[in-house]
Amino acid sequence: MPDLAEAWALAKDKPQGHAKFLRKYAAFSRLVIDEWLLDHPDDDMRSMLLELLERRHDTGSTVFCTQYAKKDWHPRLGSGVRADAIMDRIVHNAIWIDTGTKNMREHAAMTQ
Repeated sequence: MPDLAEAWALAKDKPQGHAKFLRKYAAFSRLVIDEWLLDHPDDDMRSMLLELLERRHDTGSTVFCTQYAKKDWHPRLGSGVRADAIMDRIVHNAIWIDTGTKNMREHAAMTQ
């Protein structure tokens, strides 16, 4: 998600940058957002996420990779109306895969 935020910030300085950004990321058949909610998104980022997820609804798959439990997503999104709307677009038709609490970096370090 930090890379997505950076791309969004860079897009504002280009003509029609935000519109082109949204069209581009909405068009992918699969979009993987790694480090989902690593940082708390600001209002501008929340607006972009809402618009992007709205455009992607029923058109492609979006994979959210995160270390945060889904119960923590709403507060990390600001707990407001936008957070409600973003979560609404995520949770319906979602498939949740919980990989557990094991840290693979720690596991790999112990086997060496």
